[in-house]
Amino acid sequence: MSIFSKLTEKPWLAQPEGQDAALQYLPDDVWPQRTALKFLLAVISVLFSLFIVTMLGRSQLPDFQVLAGEPWLPLSDRTSLWLNSAILLGSSLCMQCAQWLARQQRGNAVLAALTAAVALVMLFLFAQYRLWLQLADAGFGFTDTAASNYFYLLTALHGAHLLGGVIALLPVFWQLAKGGTATLAKTLILCCWYWHYLLLLWLLLFWLLSSPAQTINTLAALCGFGEANL
Repeated sequence: MSIFSKLTEKPWLAQPEGQDAALQYLPDDVWPQRTALKFLLAVISVLFSLFIVTMLGRSQLPDFQVLAGEPWLPLSDRTSLWLNSAILLGSSLCMQCAQWLARQQRGNAVLAALTAAVALVMLFLFAQYRLWLQLADAGFGFTDTAASNYFYLLTALHGAHLLGGVIALLPVFWQLAKGGTATLAKTLILCCWYWHYLLLLWLLLFWLLSSPAQTINTLAALCGFGEANL
């Protein structure tokens, strides 16, 4: 297109069908589903950030007792948390494999990888439930301490988002059952982003909730709560 033609365009006038100037130069990699997912991840990030900042503020009150840092505290032994992290990492890797296989249009392999990803998510949620029971038996139930209250709240919220991702996969399973794999590549890219995001979010929660009092106090001070020896 010449410079003269570009300068004489009248984008405010109605354009012939398929000639809309606003869409004519839209990059091929811009698609609304990706924009919607970015918006969703931003909202989730804000939600968890608010809860985390609230927890840091609450941690500066005298009755707040962290769950790790001393031998008698339940999360000082992180074995269960590391195991749960490995399970969720496995699910994320399976989802990544499903995306790669979808590009090659290997329907049965995609189905197997997605099934493994969902199965590992459900195993992760079950392992989290078992950890909740262990905390409750140790005297750190939902209402026993402020720190345990935040642990249940944040991990339950994270688990709810994992379940939401599983539900969002149901149409993908339906499409695979009908033998359609040609259009799954883009969908599974979005699913991978969501899975990987929740894995990173879990690692952040893991680190935060199992941190000793000094780390929590330092973070609180950085957020403007209380004082800490930085």
